[in-house]
Amino acid sequence: MEKISPAAFNVFDEARLLGEHTDLIVRANDREFRVHKIILCGCSPYFRVLFSTSWTRTTQNVLDIPGMSQNVLSLIIQYAYTGRVFITEENVSELLVAADQFLISGLVEACCQFLESRLRPENCIGVCVFAKDFHSCSKLRRKAQLYILRHFEEVLKASEEFPELSLEQLEEIIEKDELNVKQEEVVFEAVLRWISYAPESRRKDIATLLPKVRLGLLKLGYFIGKVKSNPLVMENEACVPLIINAMKALFEYDVDLREPIGSELMRQLKRPRLPSAILLAIGGWSNGNPSNAIEAYNANADRWVNVTLERERPRAYQGTAVLDEFVYCVGGYDSVEYFNSVRKLNLITQTWHEVAPMYERRCYVSVAVLDGIIYAVGGFDGQGRLKSAERYDPDTNQWTLMASMNERRSDASATSLQGRVYICGGFTGTDCLFSAESYNPDTNQWTLLAPMSSRRSGVGVVAHRDLVYAVGGFDGASRLRTAEIYNPQTNVWCDIASMYNPRSNFGIEVVDDQLFAVGGFNGFSTTSDAEFYDEKLNEWFNVKEMGLLRSALSCCVISGLPNMAQYAAQ
Repeated sequence: MEKISPAAFNVFDEARLLGEHTDLIVRANDREFRVHKIILCGCSPYFRVLFSTSWTRTTQNVLDIPGMSQNVLSLIIQYAYTGRVFITEENVSELLVAADQFLISGLVEACCQFLESRLRPENCIGVCVFAKDFHSCSKLRRKAQLYILRHFEEVLKASEEFPELSLEQLEEIIEKDELNVKQEEVVFEAVLRWISYAPESRRKDIATLLPKVRLGLLKLGYFIGKVKSNPLVMENEACVPLIINAMKALFEYDVDLREPIGSELMRQLKRPRLPSAILLAIGGWSNGNPSNAIEAYNANADRWVNVTLERERPRAYQGTAVLDEFVYCVGGYDSVEYFNSVRKLNLITQTWHEVAPMYERRCYVSVAVLDGIIYAVGGFDGQGRLKSAERYDPDTNQWTLMASMNERRSDASATSLQGRVYICGGFTGTDCLFSAESYNPDTNQWTLLAPMSSRRSGVGVVAHRDLVYAVGGFDGASRLRTAEIYNPQTNVWCDIASMYNPRSNFGIEVVDDQLFAVGGFNGFSTTSDAEFYDEKLNEWFNVKEMGLLRSALSCCVISGLPNMAQYAAQ
């Protein structure tokens, strides 16, 4: 059966506008629209049922729609005839109500997609509450809920709707493991702010909301000074047992030896929230052999968890990239073979799949993602260092060769920033490199940039806040602790604080605005240690080390998965 062509619908719409063959007048606020019943039936099961029952027994040809604006009725009719409608922030709410009333599923979906694309800290609560009234908008409601959880601290600052939440709605938010807060103190302050909006009617609700705050995660000084002594808490007897148990959890001994705290209650009080993002450390070189290990780091808990899938083939010196729910492992080496193969890990099903291979074998490869495309640059093919580069489109499962770099580079590192791919340092086969260059996909050209202050092979490169970071590496004589940043606007490199530990061929990524350096080789041995850089303090801090000593690993960041708990150490 052939589909009706768009040209035919244009004819139908033209006939409507000219009043040709119309058999119904639809009226809203005294404005009349001449339409064809059959077109409305094709758009909406509501109209089909209506016109197939009571309307078959009457000669009536006028349909009044009370309570609907002329503009929205016009848009509904336009959608029925053309399948298109111009949705705006001004009309989307009323249009969604009308589309839901008339069971126009395509228009409901279009309105929901419009609202989803415009979720902001200022409006996400309103969208979530609004979507709750429509069964057909359950997906939009889940998206808005997830947005609130992931951006909770921003929502608190920007949303005028937060204090208007009901008690049940606020409970539903703050009890979730997925609530993204850097410190649990934020949750308690949010409770106080909500109560202060209507203190007389809400002060009793502290007893309902306080158990949702993970008191065992609070700093001891904050708990003593701000929670235990808070007037709302002190005047409510129902809070007393919770405060006593929280003290036991915070002091980590029994305040009241007659009633020791149970392990389950301790777990509830001290269970970390799920992080919004997880750092994965993949593969590498360990104990003289390539590894297939995958460890996941939860910054909220400062813990690593082993999530290795044993069937995956070990490899080192590979690159990784994340697109949607997939981690792509590009190239690499297994002590026998230099790979041009590319594997992707489905993070939800936890299964590996082979995708199209690259044109070149690439060990010590540099990988970056820009606009949904994976770039694989330079490397070593088993015979020589490479200048060539190629890019992968996941929609077509195809690699395409692109312009070659100005210099041969293995052991470099790449990142993307403001529509460009940046690659820094590396090794030519004889020299460690100062140089860096950027690629413009619009012109298919590489441009040399100002050189770094140090030669850096086995360097870690990552973009953050409009700057390119180049960290550590090997200068031909020793492993480096130093780091520097590049400003694309000024084409200038500047030094920043040095790491605690020298390292080359390590993993690097940004999680929650902090730059993590993981594993690598320190000049004497492979290491498992990790540290992060705080740009505001210009200082590095040690974190929990991995469970495995390894260099030549690759790091990436995952977020937004429905099964984040599988990757988050508790």
